[in-house]
Amino acid sequence: MGNSYADAAAFKNAAVNGQLGVDPDAAQNVLKKIRAGKDSVENLLNNAGALAEAPKLGANPVGDAIAAKFSQRADGGGDSYAQALQNLYGQYQQAEDAIVAAMSHYHQIEQDASDALSGRA
Repeated sequence: MGNSYADAAAFKNAAVNGQLGVDPDAAQNVLKKIRAGKDSVENLLNNAGALAEAPKLGANPVGDAIAAKFSQRADGGGDSYAQALQNLYGQYQQAEDAIVAAMSHYHQIEQDASDALSGRA
């Protein structure tokens, strides 16, 4: 499996540069699903802070260490739940941007193909 973030970025780049087009009518359902997914991830992100509360594991060095580690992973750095959600949100955003760009290029790509087939290019 490839790097999904890089794949989303490549898809967006191709769409923005006019290398692909998507029929706007056909893309509306996909765009709605992308936006719904993005909204769901945003909702999870907004509530992720609640996960950072350290669990009550007892007042001992091991319990304190595990509680701190759990709290950091929930709302902390690179391997955290919040970071994973932010990465997913970014992929949804790139996919949405790519679909919108591809929709805007659709008619020009269709016209260019028609011109090439009819010898007008």
